[in-house]
Amino acid sequence: MVEARRTFGPVVLVGLASGVLAAVSGNNVWAVPDSTRQTGTGAILGVASGTSAEDAARMPLATALALVVLAAWGVLLVTRGRFRRVISFVCVLAALGALATTVVGFVAAPRALRSALTGLGVEGASVHHTAWYWAGLVGALLTSMAAALAVRWVSAWPEMGSRYDAPAAQATAVQAVAEPQEQSSLDLWKAMDEGRDPTE
Repeated sequence: MVEARRTFGPVVLVGLASGVLAAVSGNNVWAVPDSTRQTGTGAILGVASGTSAEDAARMPLATALALVVLAAWGVLLVTRGRFRRVISFVCVLAALGALATTVVGFVAAPRALRSALTGLGVEGASVHHTAWYWAGLVGALLTSMAAALAVRWVSAWPEMGSRYDAPAAQATAVQAVAEPQEQSSLDLWKAMDEGRDPTE
């Protein structure tokens, strides 16, 4: 149990950092034309930069899923009990989705870029993956591993104290404690009105 508690900080840090890496990489281009192996270098680079061809080589789904992972980590940090365990499962599902999207993107991003370049009049373009793709793959792998570890150890991790609960929840708790006291005082007054000794 003590050993599991010690994993809290490292696992959360790895999960958050790798989630950010996956989100940022998914918003960048995963494939570009390999201009050194073909003619028409200037034309290819021109159509592939700042146009729909460049957008075709992005994988926004990977970014969306990575943002879900980051949101799940945030919720996991401030919740307790059974709900926290449910959030850890949400986190691992989103992380695995981001990993699957990145794996599919290995083929999908270059194919989409070639198709977009063909539509712009550049036939037979050779493309290659960018460093952002590999960064996204590393980020997705690490965040999936961190989420899986969270599912395993979340029940042993430290939880935020009740003093950090919302003021409304605290007020309800105070009211619940105060009501029995008020009720007992009211009973005392009623007993005295009826001529009974409330101390008996």
